[in-house]
Amino acid sequence: MIIVVMGGGKVGESLTRRIMEDQHELTLIETDRDRCVRLANELDIEVICGDGTDVRVLETAGVGDADCFIAVSGNDADNIVASQLAKNHFGAKKVVARANDPRNMEMMHVLGVDYAVSSTEIIARIIEQEANLMEFHLVASLNKGKGQILSVKLEANTALEGRMVKDIVFPKGSLLISVVRREKLIIPSGTTVLQGGDEIIAVCEEKAAGSLLKLLHEEKAAQ
Repeated sequence: MIIVVMGGGKVGESLTRRIMEDQHELTLIETDRDRCVRLANELDIEVICGDGTDVRVLETAGVGDADCFIAVSGNDADNIVASQLAKNHFGAKKVVARANDPRNMEMMHVLGVDYAVSSTEIIARIIEQEANLMEFHLVASLNKGKGQILSVKLEANTALEGRMVKDIVFPKGSLLISVVRREKLIIPSGTTVLQGGDEIIAVCEEKAAGSLLKLLHEEKAAQ
């Protein structure tokens, strides 16, 4: 994956080191020149010294080609502006923004940020899951990231097509909350039959997220 990270402070540096372990193509944007020099030397990656809310800086960093843009500066307003530019001006495929103040998470969602989170660990897991091509939307994190509410759209060829909820073995620590079908909300019972195109809303423990996403993204076996 091609990833651009805005913010080279403690959070940004920690996240960058974590992402580098998976050998993604990475560019870092940071405003402080001394920190830029240190990070470039220590991490051996491209570091752009500049303001991530500046279109020219984002262009230089290659945001237009990015699979994922991550804004983790210490300023929520900057993270929001940079995320909107990445998404709307450059067309970054996925945009993740850190909310230093959790009260700003909902606003970030409204403004088009794909994933608005307050935990560095959750951001790292999002990158790992994106690398596995798992499409989901993190609605909210619970109990400091120990729990998550996820939204997943079932593909047309989902293996869950035509199956009743009671016949599906969901991972331990996960619970189906609701199903949205053609803009209609369904509170599921055991006899609810899932269909391709359904939007599944589920809550799960941190350790169950990976297994739940694999289940919801399983495709029908080829005939």
